[in-house]
Amino acid sequence: MAVLKKISAYIKITRPLNVIITFFVVVVAILISQKNPTGISLIILSSLAAALTAAAGNIINDIFDIETDKTAHPDRVLTTGRLTKTEAMIEYFLLNIIAGIIAIYLSPKLFIIVVFSILLLYLYSAYLKKIPLVGNISVAVLTGLAFIYGGFTVENPMSAIIPATFAFFINLVREIVKDIQDIEGDKKQNILTFPIRAGIKSAKKLTIGLIIVLIVFTLYPFIAQIYRIEYFIIIMIIVNPVLVICIKNLLQKKENNISITSNLLKLNMIFGLIAIYLGN
Repeated sequence: MAVLKKISAYIKITRPLNVIITFFVVVVAILISQKNPTGISLIILSSLAAALTAAAGNIINDIFDIETDKTAHPDRVLTTGRLTKTEAMIEYFLLNIIAGIIAIYLSPKLFIIVVFSILLLYLYSAYLKKIPLVGNISVAVLTGLAFIYGGFTVENPMSAIIPATFAFFINLVREIVKDIQDIEGDKKQNILTFPIRAGIKSAKKLTIGLIIVLIVFTLYPFIAQIYRIEYFIIIMIIVNPVLVICIKNLLQKKENNISITSNLLKLNMIFGLIAIYLGN
């Protein structure tokens, strides 16, 4: 029983749902970018390396957050003592090493991206997330980078630029919206986010501005004849109307609108990728 609890703790600290999402984001990135059908082993190994990197990133984030989590998230693995800091560090290094070995086996370019991601995740946990907007941008860069990584897996990174840009903007918007949503809790934890530093009104203005840029950007691939009509139909019927609803929610003062907006953005990411896949 004690062994099972320890294994459960090792799994839980990686945030397995986020790890699974990362795995399938790379799968989608590969499918979007491929010129010819890709071997299943390449898809699995490449996605696994990315997922393990993300898992390690979640571990190092919890290691740096031990003190704040005693108040904010007292049920987490490290704060409850189910894992020691040393055990977590060993798992962190082990997952990164495995990810690096898989990546170098597949391609030197993938290895470079994995190493860059490991470094950025560490810097984010240690320093960047404490800097208003810089932390948000770091998370958005990592999300977009997953698509570039998928493009390099099938040696067609240029095809990944549009989905990577879409992912970057929609995740940057969502990160700021989440900071607006969490403003009271962040104040209690002395976390300096952009909404706290600049004010909710300024944060909403920036978010709306980014959404407008994103809406304009979604039109480009069809106008430039990069994607087919299927892409344009989904973008105009679902993706951009949802983005307009997000703008409307941000302009209103109802608190629950922020939570709804965050969920809508998450859902819209999926619809955007469906549009890109069908129109590619």
